[in-house]
Amino acid sequence: MSEARVLGIAGWSGSGKTTLITKVIPLLANGGVRIATIKHAHESFEVDQPGKDSFMHRKAGASEVIVSSPRRWVQMHELGEQPEVTLPELLQRVSACELILVEGFKSRQHPKLEVFRRSLGKPPLYPEDSHIVAVASDSELRGAAVPVVDLNDLEAIAKMIQRQARPLAEVLGRLSSR
Repeated sequence: MSEARVLGIAGWSGSGKTTLITKVIPLLANGGVRIATIKHAHESFEVDQPGKDSFMHRKAGASEVIVSSPRRWVQMHELGEQPEVTLPELLQRVSACELILVEGFKSRQHPKLEVFRRSLGKPPLYPEDSHIVAVASDSELRGAAVPVVDLNDLEAIAKMIQRQARPLAEVLGRLSSR
């Protein structure tokens, strides 16, 4: 398997980043691409349910909980008062794959595809962020200094993602030099 390639999916809240990712993943996966995702959350969040064993283990004080079944496994780390794990640390923990899509981490210095919706009333990010390498937009962006693809053209977005994703080692080098 070749080295994983990385591309962030960035945009304002409500721009449709998660929707786009969940629509484009099947296209890429059906083409034989093994994909991992990293999602940045801004607040405390729960992935296990109250009353379940994993929840009770974590609430009891376990700093790490692994839940395994014949169909899947998940690993949870409880940080407590420790600082948030960095994007490079997370990228290094991803299992072998061909493509890593990173949702969020908008201000980090990794290559990103911006999801832009004019209807949100917010300015595009790409003019101020040199790490945005392409834009998926619901409107024409004349004079954009990066490639722009129609937000509704999932095939074109999938191709753009594959074209713009950068090798993991290159992304880690870029992130660690900051």
